[in-house]
Amino acid sequence: MTTETPSSTIAERATRLRELHAASEILRVVNVWDVVSARAVLALPETRALATAGHSIAATFGYDDGTIPLETTLDMVSRIVRVAGDIPVSADLDDGYESPGDTVRRAIGVGVVGANVEDRLRPLEEAVARVAAITAAADAEGVPFALNARTDAFVRAGGRPVEDSIADAIERGRAYLDAGADVVFVPGILDAAVARRLVEGIGERKVSVIGLPSALTAGEYEALGVARISYGPTTQRVALTALQDVAKELYADGSIPASTRALN
Repeated sequence: MTTETPSSTIAERATRLRELHAASEILRVVNVWDVVSARAVLALPETRALATAGHSIAATFGYDDGTIPLETTLDMVSRIVRVAGDIPVSADLDDGYESPGDTVRRAIGVGVVGANVEDRLRPLEEAVARVAAITAAADAEGVPFALNARTDAFVRAGGRPVEDSIADAIERGRAYLDAGADVVFVPGILDAAVARRLVEGIGERKVSVIGLPSALTAGEYEALGVARISYGPTTQRVALTALQDVAKELYADGSIPASTRALN
C-alpha cells in the first residue's frame, strides 16, 4: 500500500478494480470522505480499493445529500486519489449531474477509475442513455472505467410491493450492464431471499449492495454471489457517533480514552 502519487497508470488501476468486482471473493470497500479518513483506511493491509461516500462528502461541506456542486466533490476526490497512490478509487458521483458523460470524463481527469451513479428511477430509456454516455466517455479516454450503476428501485420504491421493486431492479440492472456498466448497485436492506433473486436475475458477481446495520454480513452476501459491498454514509456516522460520545464524556469531566490511536 502506498499513500503517494500513483505509479500505475489510470487504465491499470481501472482494470484492477474491474478484476476485484469479478473475483469470487466479495469486494469490501470502506467508504471515506476526506484525506484523513482515507489515510486511516489505507493504513490497513486489507484495503484493496477505496470508495468515497457522496453523502458524507456533502455533509462535510454542509450540503444535503445530492446537492453538493460537482466541483466541490471532484476537489475532495482528487485529494483522496493522490493519497491513495496505486489503490484504485471509486467515487460517488450522485446522479452524474447534468451531463454524466462529461462528469465521468472530469472524474477520470483527477484519477478516478470507477463510480457510483444513481438512476433516481428516471424512465428506463433515459437512464440507460445516461449509462451509455458514461461508458462512451470512459472509452474515449481509454479507461476501462468500473461503473457501479445504481438503481434506486428499492430506496425510491415508495409503497409498491417488493416484487415490483425486484422486477424493476432486474430489468434496469440488465439494461445497464448491456449499456456497459461493470456492476449494478442495488441499495436497500436486502435479505437473503431478495439478494439471491437479484443475483439470479442480474448475474453472478454483477450485483453490488450496501452494508447497513440490519443487512446481511459481507460473507453472507458473498455466498449468494454478490460482487461488492460498500457502507455509504454509515462509516462517517460511526466516526461522528464516537466524537459525540467522547465529547459528552469530556463535558462530564471524563478524559480521552487511553486506547485512542494517533491516526492524524
